[in-house]
Amino acid sequence: MFGDLFAALYIAHMLADYVFQTDHQSDHKADRNAAGWLANIHHAGTHVVLSLLALLVVQLVTGNSLNAVAAVAGLLWIGTTHGFIDRRWPVLWWMNRTGSPEFAAKGGAAYVDQALHIAALGIAALVLAAV
Repeated sequence: MFGDLFAALYIAHMLADYVFQTDHQSDHKADRNAAGWLANIHHAGTHVVLSLLALLVVQLVTGNSLNAVAAVAGLLWIGTTHGFIDRRWPVLWWMNRTGSPEFAAKGGAAYVDQALHIAALGIAALVLAAV
């Protein structure tokens, strides 16, 4: 079940990050003003909606049911962590304190961003599979 859930959530993530994210969201989701927060919330909301659809597809295809409370918690986790990571400063903070400022300056932040998102999806899938 973990593999099914992780694969579905990963596909939802890729769609939300690369197919459904608008230029405006990408350009402004880290801005430190109301418009930035709104862009961030809309983008994270896209992740939540697509992740919900992914979980429903897993249930439909596999015949396995998910715990509703765990599913809601997982979706909140995905939306919250995605929005936090996409503020960009947490990734740069991490990279600067773990000895990778040069990697960050050369575009490495995008890779760390994705690694953190994938780790968050893995945690969500693990919890959903375990409950």
